[in-house]
Amino acid sequence: MTTAAAPSALAPASLDPMSRELVELVAAQDPEVACFMAQEAERQATTLELIASENHVTPAVMHAAGSWLTNKYAEGYPGKRYYGGCEFHDRIEDIARERAKQLFKCGFANVQPHCGANANIAAFMALLDPGDTVLSLPIKSGGHLSHGLKPNFSGTFYRIAEYGLDPKTELLDYEEIARIAGETKPKLIICGYSAYPRTIDFARFRAIADSVGAFLMADIAHIAGLVATGVHPSPFPHAHVVTTTTHKTLRGPRGGLILSDDPEIATKVDRKVFPGSQGGPLMHIIAAKALAFGEALKPEFTAYSRQVVANARALAAELVKRSYRLCSGGTDNHLMLVDLRTRDADLTGADAEKWLESAGIIVNKNGIPNDPRPPMVTSGLRLGTPALTSRGLREAEMANVAGWLDRVMGAKGAAAECAAVRSEIRAFCGRFPMPH
Repeated sequence: MTTAAAPSALAPASLDPMSRELVELVAAQDPEVACFMAQEAERQATTLELIASENHVTPAVMHAAGSWLTNKYAEGYPGKRYYGGCEFHDRIEDIARERAKQLFKCGFANVQPHCGANANIAAFMALLDPGDTVLSLPIKSGGHLSHGLKPNFSGTFYRIAEYGLDPKTELLDYEEIARIAGETKPKLIICGYSAYPRTIDFARFRAIADSVGAFLMADIAHIAGLVATGVHPSPFPHAHVVTTTTHKTLRGPRGGLILSDDPEIATKVDRKVFPGSQGGPLMHIIAAKALAFGEALKPEFTAYSRQVVANARALAAELVKRSYRLCSGGTDNHLMLVDLRTRDADLTGADAEKWLESAGIIVNKNGIPNDPRPPMVTSGLRLGTPALTSRGLREAEMANVAGWLDRVMGAKGAAAECAAVRSEIRAFCGRFPMPH
C-alpha cells in the first residue's frame, strides 16, 4: 500500500492551480490513487514525449473531461434523447458538431464515438455488410489494427485485401493500388495511417475507388490537426466518410469523430454509432471535444500545426546527420520512422524504447516496412513532435533532442549515460512547462 501523504504534499509544484486542486481533492478521499496521479503529472512534466499519437491538452480541455457532464445518461442525439434532463447536453453536443463541421469544412459530424476504433466500427457498419471486401494497408506497413488485423473486428467480419508500399521508396504506389483494386473489387478502400510520414493523395485514392465502384474511407486520426489547419491536404471532397481520433495532432481529449458530406451516409453513420455500436455517449468527453475544436479554430492553432511539421523536419534532419536512416527518406507531417539498423545493426526498437524511457525520453518501438524482426522487438522507432511543440519547443531545440536520443542509443543504454541525460532533460523541461 502507498503511504498516505498530506494532500498539498502530493501535488507537484509544476501543476497549474486547477490541477493542484484536483490532486488535493482526490488525495483527501483516496491518497493512494492521488499519489499515482501526482506521479504521472510529474512524469509528464519532466520527460520529453515523442510518441506520435500523444499530445498535451490544455487545462481547460482536461478539466472539461472531468466535469459534471459525467453524471448524465444522454442516449440518442440532441432533441431525440431517451432520457430527460438533457437540455444542456444537447446544446453542448450541438456546439461540438457545428465546430467540427466548421473545422473540417464538411456537412455532417458525429461526435459520439468513444475512440477512433469505435468510429471505424460504425463507418464499416454504415457502408458494408459482413463478408464484404475491404482494401487497406496492413499494420506491418503503417496501417492501423482496425483496418483489417485478423483478431480485430475488421479482420473478423470482413474480407481484407491488402496493398503495400513500394519496397524501394517506401511510398504509396498508386498504380499498384489501382491494379490490386481492379483484381480484388473491394467495396471499401481505406487510406490514412498510423505510421506513414508522407502526404496522402486523397484525390488519387478517390479516382481508384471510383474505378471499381468502391467507397473511400479516410482515417485521418494521426493528421487531423494538420488537415483542419490546411497543413496537410483535406480528404474532402474526395472521401465518402472520414474518421479520426480527437487527440493526437488535434490536441483534444481521447475520443473519436466521424465526418461526411453525404447526407445518406451521415444518416447511416448516426444509426450505426447509436444504437448500432454504442449506448450512452460520454458527454463529459464531448464537452472537452467542443473546447478542443474551438481551440483548433483559432489562428494560434494553425501556427501550432505548422510548427509541428517544422519541428518534425528539423528533428529528421538532425537524426540523418547522426547516421540514422529515415523510412521514405524523411517526413511531410508530424512523424518519422527511424530505421535503427543503419546506426547499429544490433540495435532494436524494444531496447531503444526501454533505454530512452530511463533517460526521460518517451518513444514507441515500431516496425519498419519489411521489418525482419517481430512486432514486440522491431527494427525501428516512430517519433513525433505534437507534444514537444505543445510545450513550446522549436527547430533549435530539435538538435538537443536528437543529441540526447543518439547519446542514449550510442551508449547502448549504459546506466551512467542514461542518468546524465535524465538530469539534463529534467532541467531542460523546466524551461518548457506543460500547457497552462
